[in-house]
Amino acid sequence: MAKGMVALVGAGPGHPGLLTLRGAELLAQADVVVYDRLAAPELLAHAPASAERIFVGKVAGRHAMSQEAINALLVRSGLEGKRVVRLKGGDPFVFGRGGEEALALAAAGVPFEVVPGVTSAIAAPAFAGIPVTHRELASSVAIITGHEDPTKPASAVDWARLAHAADTLVILMGVERLAELANELVRQGRSPEHPAAVVEWGTTPRQRVVTASLAEIAAAAQAAGLAPPAVLVVGEVVRLREQLDWFRRGPLAGLRVLVTRARDQASHLSRLLAERGAIPIEFPAIEIRWLEDPAPLDQAIAQLARYDWVILTSANGVAALFQRLDALALDARAFHHARLCAIGPATAAALAARGLRADWVPRDYLTAAIVAGFAERGVAGQRLLLPRADIADPNLALGLRQLGAEVDEVTAYHTVPATEDAATLAELLEEGQLDIATFASSSTVRNLCAALGPRQALLDRVRTVCIGPVTAQAARELGVHVDAVADVHTVDGLVEAVERLVAAAPQRVCTTGSSV
Repeated sequence: MAKGMVALVGAGPGHPGLLTLRGAELLAQADVVVYDRLAAPELLAHAPASAERIFVGKVAGRHAMSQEAINALLVRSGLEGKRVVRLKGGDPFVFGRGGEEALALAAAGVPFEVVPGVTSAIAAPAFAGIPVTHRELASSVAIITGHEDPTKPASAVDWARLAHAADTLVILMGVERLAELANELVRQGRSPEHPAAVVEWGTTPRQRVVTASLAEIAAAAQAAGLAPPAVLVVGEVVRLREQLDWFRRGPLAGLRVLVTRARDQASHLSRLLAERGAIPIEFPAIEIRWLEDPAPLDQAIAQLARYDWVILTSANGVAALFQRLDALALDARAFHHARLCAIGPATAAALAARGLRADWVPRDYLTAAIVAGFAERGVAGQRLLLPRADIADPNLALGLRQLGAEVDEVTAYHTVPATEDAATLAELLEEGQLDIATFASSSTVRNLCAALGPRQALLDRVRTVCIGPVTAQAARELGVHVDAVADVHTVDGLVEAVERLVAAAPQRVCTTGSSV
């Protein structure tokens, strides 16, 4: 059997946009992705849907897989002829144990490639407004581990030398020993008045920064509740933060916003929120699944030439339709006879990405408006195909039939509840860790309420924004208050509605329901 290839790819410090182009290229070709806890989940979307995804994350005291087992997995997969991406947080060779994995591959004769990543040692301070070097303040920087191999008989870090070895010290994985590390630096002669900063979850929407003198930084970080992953920076460059603090400014700065869209759709909404300074908290309330029995959809595809219109109601419907076209060895040419209606710009964009231009995109996405639009186009006696979710509202098909059209509805994909983390969500609501909840469909509201059960009343503690009146009505019928509804029923419109709500009433909501 031919040997495969293993790529040790630096995932960067947490911000999904900081993956290298080479890393994205290798992910797109992967058969297997072996990924860490600190690799941004959004990066997995670069891999093919068919790629096996294996989580091997490590948290202090809890390892999904030992390092020895990870090494063996990489070797075994490579020898099986697979293209493997080992996606490692930061840079593989900066305290990432990439060297150990590379040695294991070399010893087994498995070809490998190393793709450097943006290390948090540089990126986290930069996102906190701290350049690790500066012409007037620091001409050298040292990167140090704060967590050594516990099996070593003694520390390999020469703190006496390092305390004065560089103008800026960056210590990774040391937040749990912060007081000990700070005291050791002072004991070795580093001034207790030197400015210091701790950056938690640097480059991500969860980023928090605490600054203080070296003597006081441990107490300040503890008071703020900072926890791993975090970076400690010591040096005069920390003083520049007040002038250079640039990250997470915006109209939604610091607000924690619940995103309930399906996991593979949440990234766009989360990105828009993060760009405005919010902290997106993703809790997928629905999951999109392909059909177990695609025969009815395949039959409709085989008869596409008989239809006058194909009506696509979502980007999911487009994806499902093309998934079956591909399975049947067909492509966009199958639509040569039919005109295409795309409900919403996201659906139109999904068609455009596959080389098709929608003949009509309704300005209003409500059922009554869509039916009225088809009435103007005179569809009496015409045959319409409506591929959609299994739980779709039947009123659109009913309205079109009342116009005299022959409508074939066919299930293109399944929408199922995805609520396995309901207990975690309830805890966040109870502890006042959420400010705003967003709902992009009626099913997300229904599924979320069902998941919370008797704890649904916790939603009263946050402000709620819906993508449109249909979703808002579903929320109200379930007893969920609605604070704002998007004027334009798209993800972009949803974010604009959140912005308007916050601008009108910027206060945050606490656990008692009173504003602070």
